[in-house]
Amino acid sequence: MSGAVGTVAGGLIDLVERATVYDLGRPLRNGMAQSPNHPMFRHCLDRRHGDMTRADGGSAAADLLVTGCHVGTHVDALAHVSHQGQLYGGVDALEAQSAGGFAVLGIQDLMPFVGRGVMLDIPGLLGSEMCAGGHEITVTELEGAVARQGTPVRSGDAVLVRSGWGAHFGDPERYRGVTTGVPGVGEAGARWLAEQGAALVGADTLAFECLPGGQGHALLPAHRVLLVERGINIIETMDLDGLAGAGVYEFVFVLSHLNIVGATGAPARPLAIA
Repeated sequence: MSGAVGTVAGGLIDLVERATVYDLGRPLRNGMAQSPNHPMFRHCLDRRHGDMTRADGGSAAADLLVTGCHVGTHVDALAHVSHQGQLYGGVDALEAQSAGGFAVLGIQDLMPFVGRGVMLDIPGLLGSEMCAGGHEITVTELEGAVARQGTPVRSGDAVLVRSGWGAHFGDPERYRGVTTGVPGVGEAGARWLAEQGAALVGADTLAFECLPGGQGHALLPAHRVLLVERGINIIETMDLDGLAGAGVYEFVFVLSHLNIVGATGAPARPLAIA
């Protein structure tokens, strides 16, 4: 058995050495684009070199980090959204949060993911740089991207939907799209993703959803379908432009997140290996 394990590990190492790794996570920095619905990201040097010097002349710097769990590239726990007072599986939302955290459906229930990933490049299908603000990505467009790329979605896949809106990440106001709206899937698109058997879904926007201009987060039907009805975790604020630029639509997808017990989400740094 040890020989077989060694053979598998050796084969994987050989493949990884020949592969390209795409970092799909956004750098975390003060002032970056984020949803105003969540606590701001704050990083500072709590201890600087020279604040304390050891007898041998050594010194150390250390940091203080304060952030919401839905800031930067992150993954939503199933506990993040409720509907009519219930979480996924009919769990009572008020009861589940009564201890100040979620013993069930918190982000600790999501295991690290290593498996097949597919990116559906909607601007590539439409022949544009990006989808317009407030554009709802339709089922026809999702199916069209699958056909164009030759990347059928299989049960258990991680499915990432690129709108091109990630190009605005460096301009926080434009990326939030309060007045222009933000492109994304709506209820029909979310149901299609669930029907294909997606294990995880992700996007290059703050809220995954199609957000019409001037309406903000008034309604989140895709979150309801995916998190509450179908039990599918959502990854947001991803950087998918590198994959699109390289024409990479199918890959090994790796997702590992901070294992914060009881949390409704957690920062993550997803990778695509192709």
